[in-house]
Amino acid sequence: MLRFGIGGTAIAALCCFTPILVVLVGAAAWVGYLDCVLFPALAIFIGHTVYAWNKRRQAQACCTLDSEGGNQ
Repeated sequence: MLRFGIGGTAIAALCCFTPILVVLVGAAAWVGYLDCVLFPALAIFIGHTVYAWNKRRQAQACCTLDSEGGNQ
């Protein structure tokens, strides 16, 4: 889940801040509308990454407590 979030964030950020999609799509008419899709996608992927990171930290903290015998 974390890998998916990081990968999606990297791809969306790369497409937002560089003209990669303009070259790949080749349609100058679409360029004005790409930000309407890419910025929300970037926000969703960042949120997904933060959620997955928090779930991973909680799972590691839970396993650490269980292995130490503090939480039975």
